[in-house]
Amino acid sequence: MPPLRPLIRLLPALLALGFGVPQTPAAADPISVFVSIPPQQYIVQQIGAELVHVQTLVPPGADAHTYEPKPGQMAQLAGARLYFSIGISFEKAWLPKIIAANPQLKVVASDQGLAKLPMGHHHRETAQGHEPDSEESALDPHVWLSPPLVITMGETIQAALAKADPVHAPRFEENFRKFARQMDDLNAQIRTLLADKGGARFISLHPSWGYFADTYGLVQIPVELEGKEPKAAQLRDLIRQARQMKITVVFTQPQFSPRSAQLIAAEIGGQVIPADPLAADLPATLLHMARALRSAAR
Repeated sequence: MPPLRPLIRLLPALLALGFGVPQTPAAADPISVFVSIPPQQYIVQQIGAELVHVQTLVPPGADAHTYEPKPGQMAQLAGARLYFSIGISFEKAWLPKIIAANPQLKVVASDQGLAKLPMGHHHRETAQGHEPDSEESALDPHVWLSPPLVITMGETIQAALAKADPVHAPRFEENFRKFARQMDDLNAQIRTLLADKGGARFISLHPSWGYFADTYGLVQIPVELEGKEPKAAQLRDLIRQARQMKITVVFTQPQFSPRSAQLIAAEIGGQVIPADPLAADLPATLLHMARALRSAAR
């Protein structure tokens, strides 16, 4: 048997070379990811965890219809690997420019495979009849406001992250499954809150809540379409409808002026409740909406 002392002297060198030590994949830099709006960042972060570095193009409180990326954001986009789009207005104008600045950027439509609704599918009917406008021919992009649709989006995001970083594909799948369970639980919680509110109507400043309404058997009545305030005659008709339907709440969001909502609430003896569909904490947003509707529909 050879003497042990020479082997002991060699042990530190052997350990440094990795002999006898279980090998793990070397830590890689997080995947640089951009998304359009804060709710997407929440979804990607839940699935990617520390393996992704997610940045949002449209900051909280900004209008996603008209937002223009800052020069600093364009510079950061030049180094990104993935961009998850969602189908909102500004993407049509800016994604071609973003791709031109970074031809290696992989753009993934996180809303792919979802059956979208027309933007005006829940509309108010005036005494003169409903007049379709240009936004109604467009598709409603607010798919992130329905937990079942969010799960489908999450599956698309998981697949894209796994393709970009195959080494960590099992981790992305595990995170997605956990996230899907959380969304299922959230969906069940909201259904319980709104169990006896089927057919309830609510007024929203902007038509952001169509998928939420469809998922839970509600009817959204928007004040604005295309961000335009209603004309005086349309506003009078909306107030008349709200009184007939005994609606007592008007939802606003920070991206639009609350003036019309405040006027309607004053005329119907109701209240204005803020509900931001672009808020980063998606579960909190949806629970806030459900609880407000449950309280208002009593």
